[in-house]
This record gives sequence, structure tokens and C-alpha cells, in this order.
Amino acid sequence: MLLRINPENPQMRLVNRAVEVLKQGGVIAYPTDTVYGIGCDIFNRKGLKKIYQIKQRDPRKPFSFICSDLSEVANYAQVSNFAFKLLKRHLPGPYTFVLEATRIVPDLLVTRQKTVGIRIPDHPIPSALVRELGHPLVTTSANLSEADVIEDPDDIDSVLGRQLDCVIDGGRLSGDPSTVISLVNDQPEVLRLGSGPVDWLEV
Repeated sequence: MLLRINPENPQMRLVNRAVEVLKQGGVIAYPTDTVYGIGCDIFNRKGLKKIYQIKQRDPRKPFSFICSDLSEVANYAQVSNFAFKLLKRHLPGPYTFVLEATRIVPDLLVTRQKTVGIRIPDHPIPSALVRELGHPLVTTSANLSEADVIEDPDDIDSVLGRQLDCVIDGGRLSGDPSTVISLVNDQPEVLRLGSGPVDWLEV
């Protein structure tokens, strides 16, 4: 199913169609403020396993997930005062922040170090999806592991459509994935340089 949703003013009727797919354990592709992502409800184990199969990814490498706001982040990650100030300053935005996980996070999304990667994209569509779903949304770039990110939603539908339950077309996206920054132990460390600048960090 291909849904063409306005990226600036999402039609809630269409957003809710995608949310129904998520509630039934489906996997969808959707735009973010960086690149297209693939995701499912973080509490749906069937959907999570399907994403690992689609991405052909090592199950020991957990995916990050999207939260609706900072208060929701606090349910899934240990947020110190130091981390909160950085998150408040730079989210929503093109960053994935790595923090210590809380017990509520499913095992498939927690690293061996008991950490999680969390995003709040500056984009109306994933924001609406998470808000209507009521749970965070798994996020990983729309490509096979080690392959180039697919920029055009029609191409995503052609390449991955048979394995996905829904593709949201929010227009073509070109750019880099999010910048990944660890805030574990209040020690900022850039793990991957992407769309988000890091000149505000002492690195």
C-alpha cells in the first residue's frame, strides 16, 4: 500500500490508515527529517523480527526508535540533567542520542551495554505517526544493510514494497542519516557523523 501524505500538513485520515497497519504488527516506510525510515511499533516482536529480515541485519545490532517528545523519552531512557539540557536544545532534529535504557524497552532494541538510540525527528509525519500510535516507532534507514539509502519513495516501493505493509510517500529525500551521539555517563561521543552538525560539541 502506497500512501501519498502531505509532508507539511499530513492528512490525518491517511496517517491513521498507516497507524492501523502498525497496530496490526505491520512494517512501514516513512519520511523523516533526514532520510526515509522503516519501522514498526516497538512492542510488536513480529514486526521487529520482520525488519531484521528486510534489512538483512545482524540481530545483535539493535535499531533506534522515535519518541514523540522529551517526556516520552524519559520513559525509555535514563536522562540525566546534563543529557536533558542537550536533548532539549537539539531535538527535534537530525540526531540519534544513545542513552542507558529503562526496563520497559524490549530486549531486541537494547544493546549489550544496556543502551538505546532515541530520535525525535523534525518532521510532521513521523511525529503524527508516533502520537497516534501511542508508542515509539522503530527507525532504521530504508535500505538493505551496507547498501545506499533509497531516496525516492517510489523506488522504496519497487525495491522493498513486497516486504513492507505500507510505504508513505512524503516526497523525495536526499541527504545523510542522523548523527549518532552517545551521552552515556554524561560523556558526549560522536558515534556516526551524519546530517546533524557537531560543532557545538567539544570533540
